[in-house]
Amino acid sequence: MKKTLGTIIVAAAVVLLTATFGFAEYAAAGEAAFPFFQLGMLVVGGLLLVQLKRRYHRMYATEAVGVFALYTVLMALFTNPVIEIVKGIVT
Repeated sequence: MKKTLGTIIVAAAVVLLTATFGFAEYAAAGEAAFPFFQLGMLVVGGLLLVQLKRRYHRMYATEAVGVFALYTVLMALFTNPVIEIVKGIVT
């Protein structure tokens, strides 16, 4: 039961973080410049992380959620709106 509950928590965090990423990128970039590739890679990474959590019993749910949160931030850093903001700050 504990293993299933941890997997459910990780899956819920993956869904929430992915939805937040999608909403933030849509609000920042609009429909024309939406980063579909980054969103796809975020979904694939989330599925992989949920599978790893199911397979390895010694992985804590908080570790998996933290890893996915950092992965989401990394994906967000390499989208066009963030790169344009960094270009504006540097120049």
